[in-house]
Amino acid sequence: MPKQVVIIGAVALGPKVACRLKRLDPEAEITLVDRDDLISYGGCGIPYYLGGDINDLEDLYSTSAHIRRDQYFFKHCKGVKVRTQVEATSINRAEKTITINDLNSTQEEQLQYDKLVLATGATPMRPPFPGSDLENVFLLKSLHEAEQIKTLMTKGKVGRAVVVGGGAIGLEICEAMTDLWGIETHLIEMEDQVLPTLLGKCIARAVKTHLEEKGVRVMVDDRVSRIFTDAKTGTTVVETAKTSIPTDIVILATGVRPNTELAKEAGLAIGNSGGILVDRRMRTSDPNIYAGGDCVELRNLISGENMLMALGSLANRQGRIIATNINGGSSHFDGTVGTFCIKVFDLGVAKAGLTFRQAKETGFDPVYAVISQADHAHFYPQSELLYISLIAERKTRKILGIEAAGKHGDAVKARVDAVAVLLKHGVTVDDICNMEAGYAPPYASAMDAVNNVGNTLDNILAGLNSPVDVYDFIEHFQRGTPKVLDTRATKEASPFINKYGSRWLNIPQDQLRHRLQEIPKDELLYLICDTGPRSYEAQVLLASVGITKTRNIQGGFAMVKMTDPHFI
Repeated sequence: MPKQVVIIGAVALGPKVACRLKRLDPEAEITLVDRDDLISYGGCGIPYYLGGDINDLEDLYSTSAHIRRDQYFFKHCKGVKVRTQVEATSINRAEKTITINDLNSTQEEQLQYDKLVLATGATPMRPPFPGSDLENVFLLKSLHEAEQIKTLMTKGKVGRAVVVGGGAIGLEICEAMTDLWGIETHLIEMEDQVLPTLLGKCIARAVKTHLEEKGVRVMVDDRVSRIFTDAKTGTTVVETAKTSIPTDIVILATGVRPNTELAKEAGLAIGNSGGILVDRRMRTSDPNIYAGGDCVELRNLISGENMLMALGSLANRQGRIIATNINGGSSHFDGTVGTFCIKVFDLGVAKAGLTFRQAKETGFDPVYAVISQADHAHFYPQSELLYISLIAERKTRKILGIEAAGKHGDAVKARVDAVAVLLKHGVTVDDICNMEAGYAPPYASAMDAVNNVGNTLDNILAGLNSPVDVYDFIEHFQRGTPKVLDTRATKEASPFINKYGSRWLNIPQDQLRHRLQEIPKDELLYLICDTGPRSYEAQVLLASVGITKTRNIQGGFAMVKMTDPHFI
């Protein structure tokens, strides 16, 4: 008898399981069911469709050979039966059947399975504040809604927009609306930074500054209290704890919730994060039912805790594993270190592992370093600065996470990917300092930026480098009376001397050894240069003569400029 396999959900994981399994077992009878009529699409491409990078919606559900991935394609090219616009309403584990309901005819039907796969994904959350269900408030939960939004924009009906939620989708939508369409866009995030679950404060502040430079009006540490229609003008208004914003459209990007109702009702185990629990073979608590993608919990390989991680890359890898195991193999998905990347206007941003805050909340004693360094050799044309943060456990020196940003997104992603693959092996600061990387001036420096951020963290842990975060420095400097020692050339320091007077002490590095008597010994002194190395060497020199009340500004002036371009 051919194996009967039913897969609920036909976006990312479901089609991957079906196609892989059919190649392994051509006799298997595989049925994909989905509520929508559009299937097997790249949901992560929706912001780029809205922003005009992708012109045709059909490109999101077509192959690289421009063939539509629809029922005909799966039947005739893949040998897989697809049922669209049907909803799975229940699972009978004892009988090994599922009940489906045709959304057009409301007719119910039973499907028999030997193995069942739950690829039910996740649904965008609708916040509980009043007005979140108004007509021009969108969740961006499907390709149909994306098309509806783009139609409004192409008809010139959107001049102002409010995006609620400063996560990845929220930022991508802001870029889509601002960059091509010139829409006046506000971004509201209730945390005190953008990308709060993905980045530490340092890199996140650089991202926020870049958003603002591109015209997005970013409001952090604020929350929406209600959305309403002004009775006099008919205008939609978003009211927050701090202000009111008239708008034409609202996009809610406040996170997603795993679709686990079917699993719960069938008595399958659900984890603390709200996702379906699976083992390393992607089996649920019922060995005949597998699950993967956005609806499951995954083990974080750094913290050891379970987490939700809604990424198409993970879903596709898990789909291959599920298909292998249904066919009798023994393939494992051990977990994830949470590798992530995003394009934000001209910035590429990436991370892997834990942020500083996540590490602290998990029980680690984290310490981090930040550097600014050219992504190619500094003398090579078109080189751009990379901004990298590396987090480690203080006592064990185990690397807990890495974050990076820069204008060359490929260079950013390459550095983070290189460390990401090592994280699950318990890589240490010393390993990063000595990590082997290819060198040629068009691609990297002889001492790669990843090596240098490791070296900086090594110096911090050794007590040789006493650092201060850029934002902490700016905040303290602007509200107090501390002084800065600038080790750059006088020409570079002059604007700061003119603005801050005696608070900005300039002694170029080549003069410092001969002018030590000018250094105040009993007051806090911030040290700065272009990117950090000269000010670090100054700190070492000062410490050797007993001047220890100094703090080296992480990432130097380059990081100051990325964080607060109005500082000078």
